[in-house]
Amino acid sequence: MNILVTGGAGFIGSALCRYLVADPGNRVINLDKLTYAGNPASLRQIEALPNYRFVRGDICDEAAMADVLAAERIDRIMHLAAETHVDRSIDGPSTFIETNIVGTFRLLQAAMKYWRSLPATAAERFRFHHVSTDEVFGDLSLDDNSFREETPYAPSSPYSASKAASDHLVRAWHHTFGLPVVITNCSNNYGPFHFPEKLVPLIILNALEERPLPVYGNGTNIRDWLYVDDHARALDLVATNGVTGESYNIGGGSERSNLAVVQTICDILDQKQPQRSCRSYRDLVAFVDDRPGHDQRYAMDTSKIERELGWKPLESFETGLSQTIDWYLANSWWWRPIRERNYRGERLGRAVAGR
Repeated sequence: MNILVTGGAGFIGSALCRYLVADPGNRVINLDKLTYAGNPASLRQIEALPNYRFVRGDICDEAAMADVLAAERIDRIMHLAAETHVDRSIDGPSTFIETNIVGTFRLLQAAMKYWRSLPATAAERFRFHHVSTDEVFGDLSLDDNSFREETPYAPSSPYSASKAASDHLVRAWHHTFGLPVVITNCSNNYGPFHFPEKLVPLIILNALEERPLPVYGNGTNIRDWLYVDDHARALDLVATNGVTGESYNIGGGSERSNLAVVQTICDILDQKQPQRSCRSYRDLVAFVDDRPGHDQRYAMDTSKIERELGWKPLESFETGLSQTIDWYLANSWWWRPIRERNYRGERLGRAVAGR
């Protein structure tokens, strides 16, 4: 398989690239624009492998995408390139519209033209796998059932609205033009190489520096947490064996309130690297004003992918979080330059929940 991963220098994309290249039968072409969240250092362990190649490019450039598809003889597109942070979408929605909607449209156009040019056998194996989010389904109350693939879309933020639009485009290109697509919607991910503005790494790193641990509102907003390597395994499975035209929910089965996530991180760090003062890291928790339109709860029903494809997460929230904290303790070479360059001070205080 010649696999094009868009956004492969981001958090989930880099985990997917590392997973895919472990199979010598795969050749992975990682295309990334290298915006603020794209980090080539996340791919250092695979950058010299013969079945891996990095291409700097922009999914909004349809001609460039067409050139890459043809030159690399792509069999499968795994489309992860996106703007993903809710707070940033509130501050500046236009980038989200351009990348997530227009960029997906341009990539779909390039993919359709390329697919139509393929001989029959190659066209039959071609897939366009669009990677999306649980946030397109909107908000759940505490007693609502989990999101299913059939749940109506009801996005709440500019970010989730832009992802919902891109999902609709992918479905339209399948139903109208016949493009062979699959879609996945995932819950909140966590794990190594997670950009420091997101909740889990933000809390870990602020705690290690004995800085305040900001929590929106009263911390009762609930998310379902998925270890990133479990997600990468699911993505490969769906892209390989998923039914064309179908969507699959991917989740960790680990609903936790934001406050519970923060407190669990504090408790693990109390054991692994206690504060010099011997106080608990929980003492650093600081509640801050809630963000606009903050969804109360997300939860994923993953029975379809479990039943049809045999996937289940291998990590519990506790085992995955322990491994994640160990990674951040051992890999300051990766996260410290990011913190020192861009994400100290007030910006870190705002990035506290969700994606």
